[in-house]
Amino acid sequence: MAEKGKKPAAKGKKLEETAEKTSSQSAKEEIISWVRCIVSAVFFAVIITQFVIVNASIPTGSMEDNIMVNDRVVALRGSYLFSEPKRFDIVVFKNPDNEKILFVKRVIGLPGDTVTIREGKVYVNGSAEPLEDSFIKEPQAWGGLIPEGSWVVPEGSYFMMGDNRNNSNDSRYWEHTYVERKKILGKVAFRYYPKFRVYKDPAYAYRKSDA
Repeated sequence: MAEKGKKPAAKGKKLEETAEKTSSQSAKEEIISWVRCIVSAVFFAVIITQFVIVNASIPTGSMEDNIMVNDRVVALRGSYLFSEPKRFDIVVFKNPDNEKILFVKRVIGLPGDTVTIREGKVYVNGSAEPLEDSFIKEPQAWGGLIPEGSWVVPEGSYFMMGDNRNNSNDSRYWEHTYVERKKILGKVAFRYYPKFRVYKDPAYAYRKSDA
C-alpha cells in the first residue's frame, strides 16, 4: 500500500516541476518579446527622426504670435526633395553661428534677392511695395538698435526673420547672415503641443493680399 501511495506523489511533483518550467519559459519569452518591441520602437524612432521629421521645441518668443514659447512642432525633412524653400515658408535649420542649435524662422529672402529694410518695412529687389507682413506680431520698430539697410542673398542661401521682428535673433543680427540651403532641415508642417495646429500654405500671404 505504501508503494502504491508514492507513485501519485512522484507524478504530482513532476507535474509541478513541468508547470514551473513552462511558467519560467513563458516569462522569458514575454520578456524577450518586450525587449524586441522596445528595440524596434527605438530603431524606428531614430530612423523617423533622422530621415523623416524634425521634432523641435520652441524656447523663445521670436515667432509669436504664430508659434509660441514651449510649442512643439514637427518639420518634414522631405519637404524640399523636389522643390526649393519658398518665401514665407517656416523652416527648421541649423543656426549659422552655432550649428549645434536648431532655429525656427520664416524665409524672407531667396537666393539672389536683395532684401532692404527701411522704416520698419521689408522690400525685395527694389519693389516699391513692402512684403506682406500681416502675419507678424506687431509693426516692426525702426531706428535706434534695429538694423536697417540692404542685404544681397548669396546663391544657395536664404535670409531669415522671425515673426516677432522686434524680438527675434535672425539674419539681421547673425555674424553669418545667411542660411545655406543644406542647413535647412525641413519645413514646419504642424504643432502637436499644447494644441494641434496645421500651418498654412506658404502662398497664403499672396492670396490674402489679392483678396
